Amino acid sequence: MAESQDQSEIFRGTAAGGALRDTRSVQGTPAAAMPAFVLGEELADLADRDPRVVVLTADLASANRTVEFKARHPGRFFDLGIAEKNMLTVAAGMASCGFVPFAATFASFSAILGAEQIRTDLAYPKMPVRVIGHHSGISMGFYGTSHHAIEDLAMMRAIPDLTVVCAADANALRAVLRASLDRKGAMYIRLGRGRDPVVYDAVPDLVFGRAIRLREGRDLTLIATGAVVRATLDAADILAREGIAARVVDMHTVKPLDRDEIAAAAAETGAIVTVEEHSTVGGLGGAVAEVLVDLPRVPFRRHGIPDEFAPVGPPAALYAHYRLDAAGIAAVARETIDRA
Repeated sequence: MAESQDQSEIFRGTAAGGALRDTRSVQGTPAAAMPAFVLGEELADLADRDPRVVVLTADLASANRTVEFKARHPGRFFDLGIAEKNMLTVAAGMASCGFVPFAATFASFSAILGAEQIRTDLAYPKMPVRVIGHHSGISMGFYGTSHHAIEDLAMMRAIPDLTVVCAADANALRAVLRASLDRKGAMYIRLGRGRDPVVYDAVPDLVFGRAIRLREGRDLTLIATGAVVRATLDAADILAREGIAARVVDMHTVKPLDRDEIAAAAAETGAIVTVEEHSTVGGLGGAVAEVLVDLPRVPFRRHGIPDEFAPVGPPAALYAHYRLDAAGIAAVARETIDRA
């Protein structure tokens, strides 16, 4: 990655000099310990084996690393410029001709700006287009509301016949992309910054609609999705040192949801907390609540961004502000147990 593009320390709140630091910011993960954005590399590998794979982007080939796909498969790469809605409709046309298009742009410009196209052009005719919404949540903290995507899961999971999945890290993304090739219908694949801390040391055996239990525990269950899974695991470590055994579940597929895993958490553990870098309205928390309403009562809390527009600021400071770092998630878990 070119030095000018490597802004990991700024985004994580660890830049030298501290000009962008906030006293509430977590130290973050050293850049050397974070995986590179593997989207372009993995798609190029898939294209080596599958002639149906094509990639589209909207003037963001460097930001999402699809430039690496372009270098290896220039004839199957299409940059539609700053025309995200058009990109999605073009992808639908390509899918109707037998291709499997992967269309990538910021989550705010794919799921939110392009919601009509995803609904009408992709999901309704069951076109096998994989919409990649990267830099989701508040990871574009400096750019403000126009670039934040804290409503996308709520919008996407309301669309019929659309698979909605979130990748926790680079290896999870590889698993999602590989499993998506023969998945029927349209998909929305939500990513963080693409340089998220490691959750999976190897590519996991991922099945859409089947959650992955990462840690056992009986005191409560933390159900997380996407970029906050690592922080949730770290929160479980904090709780363990205090004698609290927290089960951790990666609910990578928000739709279709793994109802059996939620039912097991309700029956086997003392409380449930959902964790997401998304509004608490209509996202993972809302989806889990819809399952729990039909089950015997269990203490439950949705943890994420409240019903407000997130402020502008360094993402690490925003994560601390909304208690989406490890310490904050652990604190929310303690509060939930205390109220049970």
